[in-house]
Amino acid sequence: LLEATPEQIAEVPGIGPILAQQIFETLSEEGTRELIDRLRAHGLQLAEEGPAPDEIDGPLAGKTVVLTGTLANLTREDATERVEAAGGKVTGSVSKKTDYVVAGEDPGTKLAKAQETGTEVLDEDGLLELLKG
Repeated sequence: LLEATPEQIAEVPGIGPILAQQIFETLSEEGTRELIDRLRAHGLQLAEEGPAPDEIDGPLAGKTVVLTGTLANLTREDATERVEAAGGKVTGSVSKKTDYVVAGEDPGTKLAKAQETGTEVLDEDGLLELLKG
């Protein structure tokens, strides 16, 4: 990342040219580089943990999911891991790019936003069915 150009940074989904330029400039600052060097000296290592969700061929490949409310059987972390393992991406807010909203108990405003935007709403069982493929 420290060697990336603004153009390369802008290739990351969700990062446009303005944000890419800001990231590039921040990473180019001497103070930022010194901080990274100090963190590395204390053992910080950034490791790739496997393929990105959009590189996984699964039942949710290329799909964006938002979780809201409390699910009966899955923790939010478990649900996120399962969605990502199936090739999907979990985000924190509903947008035009959201494919599914999984609503548990006490879902809050994300459910209303999904209904406003016409996003498909699933319960936990619906998510589990999708994950089966």
